[in-house]
Amino acid sequence: MKILKGGTIINRGKSFISDLLIDKGRIKLIAPSIERPNAIEVNVEGKWIIPGIIDDQVHFREPGLTHKANIGTESRAGVAGGVTTFMEMPNTKPSALTQDLLQDKYDIAHKTAFCNYSFFMGAGNDNIEEVLKTDNTQVCGVKIFMGSSTGNMLVDNRKTLENLFSKVDMLIATHCEDEATVRGNMKRFEEKYGDSLNASHHPLIRNVEGCYLSSSMAVEMAKKYNTRLHILHISTAKELDLFDNTIPLQNKRITSEVCVHHMHFSADDYERLGNKIKCNPAIKSIENRNALLPALLDDRLDIIATDHAPHTIEEKSNPYMSAPSGLPLVQHSLNVMLNMVEEGKISKEKVVEKMCHAPAECFQIKDRGYVEEGNFADLAIVDPNLMWTIAKENILYKCGWSPLEGMECKGRVVSTYVNGEEAFNLADFENIKQGFGQRVVFDRH
Repeated sequence: MKILKGGTIINRGKSFISDLLIDKGRIKLIAPSIERPNAIEVNVEGKWIIPGIIDDQVHFREPGLTHKANIGTESRAGVAGGVTTFMEMPNTKPSALTQDLLQDKYDIAHKTAFCNYSFFMGAGNDNIEEVLKTDNTQVCGVKIFMGSSTGNMLVDNRKTLENLFSKVDMLIATHCEDEATVRGNMKRFEEKYGDSLNASHHPLIRNVEGCYLSSSMAVEMAKKYNTRLHILHISTAKELDLFDNTIPLQNKRITSEVCVHHMHFSADDYERLGNKIKCNPAIKSIENRNALLPALLDDRLDIIATDHAPHTIEEKSNPYMSAPSGLPLVQHSLNVMLNMVEEGKISKEKVVEKMCHAPAECFQIKDRGYVEEGNFADLAIVDPNLMWTIAKENILYKCGWSPLEGMECKGRVVSTYVNGEEAFNLADFENIKQGFGQRVVFDRH
């Protein structure tokens, strides 16, 4: 047994000082004062106790792309940033397009993950029989790339999409960019700019219209078939009108995600960072960026995630056309949001709602996402006043870099509990403990 003494618990929109008792991997009791003669006491006065972050979109590159990252290295980095559960995408090598290949990833995570895990089943152009075998109580969802990105998993044939939307009875998560629009733009820009094509052109090639055409088609199909649709990484102001904020999250059939980099960076940052912030969908104009946070605050956007997608710095240093898309973020997503809290743009309670509660509700995760009695003790302990700077020496990604290097942060995770066990303590930064993570279970009826 362990008692966290005197921390400020942030849960369901409220903040209050309380003790918290952890026993057998779960939160046993929350009360103003808890005493147990045999319990270990940990003083967390002045610290926040928040639910562990649930990141519903990461790319950990295993199997097949492990020179960039792997499940062990990236989940370890996530734990240092307060992430206790991740959901990983299927575009590895080979892609997770069969139940056997999906299980291979679960087997790797069982041996190497530093926190809780789930993996999306991949949808391709000709694997619907495999997709329909997916157990929706054991797998977070089915991923459809309606626009091409890293890997070869594009599904943009309308008949194939209709087949999937009409038959899959579990959550479908989509990457939405219209492929014809992107290819047409690319051809025009190549003809115009040739070898001078660079990252600043990326949001013009993968533009607002391309995002909207695809996401609006996904919404149209979901409404037609009553599909449970979750659209990932919304990046434009135009797409925001597709989402309804008058329905409670637990009743929504169409939900949305926004990523920290689309709220933090804008197209103005390409001059400074170039390919380091090249990602799909693209980071766009200031006007698009500035529309995202208000939509998060009024609940048109439901979840904050990262789309953590590491590449080596050598790969990112290639010319624009051959530099891959994606950026590493899973260790630092909370810090991006805490800086927004410090700036008065969002409350700490809303950050917890969108990074912890909402993913649990959206995916119907069993017994996680809240600091409540009976739930698994997945917790991040945050010192809200600790000042620090993101720098190479404190980056844990295998790729060894971050587009956020040099960012001054107020607030830092000082301890992370995974299923009741302390996996990370800032005082022993490098010694992050493995073996406490579990496969996530979903409470779907």
